[in-house]
Amino acid sequence: MPCIARTTRLALAASAASLALLATACGGSGSEASGPGDGKPVTLTFWSATAGAKETADAFNKTHTDIKVKFSMVPAGPEGVTKLSNAVKGGNAPDVATMDYSALPEYASEGNLENLTPSSGDLVKKEFPEAVQSLVNLGGSTWAVPFDVTPIQLFYRKDLFKKYGVDVPTTWAEYRTAAEKIHAGDPDVTITNFGGGDPALLSGLAWQAGARWYGTNGDAWKVNIDDPASRKVAAYWDDLLADGLASKTPLWGEGENKERATGKVATIIGAAWSAGNFPVSYPDAKGKWGIAPLPTWDGKASTGMYGGTSYIVPKGSEHTEAAAEFIKWVTTDPAAMTARLGSLKAPSSALPANEGMRAAAAKEFDNSYFGDQDVYAVAGQAADTIVPGWTWGPVQQQVTSVQMAAGGNHTKMLSSGQAKGETAVTDRGLKLDK
Repeated sequence: MPCIARTTRLALAASAASLALLATACGGSGSEASGPGDGKPVTLTFWSATAGAKETADAFNKTHTDIKVKFSMVPAGPEGVTKLSNAVKGGNAPDVATMDYSALPEYASEGNLENLTPSSGDLVKKEFPEAVQSLVNLGGSTWAVPFDVTPIQLFYRKDLFKKYGVDVPTTWAEYRTAAEKIHAGDPDVTITNFGGGDPALLSGLAWQAGARWYGTNGDAWKVNIDDPASRKVAAYWDDLLADGLASKTPLWGEGENKERATGKVATIIGAAWSAGNFPVSYPDAKGKWGIAPLPTWDGKASTGMYGGTSYIVPKGSEHTEAAAEFIKWVTTDPAAMTARLGSLKAPSSALPANEGMRAAAAKEFDNSYFGDQDVYAVAGQAADTIVPGWTWGPVQQQVTSVQMAAGGNHTKMLSSGQAKGETAVTDRGLKLDK
């Protein structure tokens, strides 16, 4: 049954694995009006913006008789979250949906999710890596099940590195040296595109550097966006941009794609999922790109995450047990990955969070574009180096909005994000630890 009322403050808890927090405005989980084993088939509604989701649902329906899934495509990003929020408020939310990790604590703390601890808590603990568990286990409860893991990696032009006598950098100091050498060899070539400011990428790089943007102290939230580790990252990239070593062309625009396709940038800072974009976006560069671990600050292998998706059960579902069964299948059964990837017109390199799914995903990817480099093996190794313990906070969507308005100045992105994070926490009636 829907929750009627609770406090306006999050209940916070620290788990053994990390300062994971949460909150729910409504404990427990929904009722199961009908479900597996009672002789009556359950129809689940499923909303997602992810490619291949419909085909995955179709494959599930072909192999399951007690549960049927009705799929609807919804917008991605904030628009999709808003649509889902309105559906929860209106009492017509779907039984299952997908949600970015960064939006999860905010959505859960508003009382919009069913608690999946009884149905999926053990699944998450046993089947998914520690680094991603902290993103879905909040305040000692499980609020989602991971779909993918998104380690940041370095994509580099092998031909340009060879031409300018540059080795693949293993540290950020070496990366800057490579940038200087390449730019000196050809002033029209920079080390990468990094203009416009991408909050998700900045957070992932700060994550790698040891930042913790959110935490708890007792019953209060800590907002640490403008911390020393993050400032180090921001200053590094602002300096590269100011010195002309990185392109100021905005990320995610047409200009970015043109520079990358024509050899005007020597590297791309991307995630595991980025590899699938290369054959489509830069077809003439087949065989010229390689993939390496992300450079680090101290030479020890580490990385952060850039994006990522989880499966949730919105508040009000009357079929939580059936929803949990579908979610388990779609996140851990290789048949689900095969159905998803087999339906796509463009290649996908999404790295499943569940290791058992990765073999099925790897089978579908053509490694010839990267000179037969094993894309999934490299991504899997990177995933093993994700710094554990990162959690998102209850106001990250608002923080992202102000950071996007900072004009690509990464230092300003941090200070504006810090200010917004603090005010947004208190505006929600939550306690802020300063």
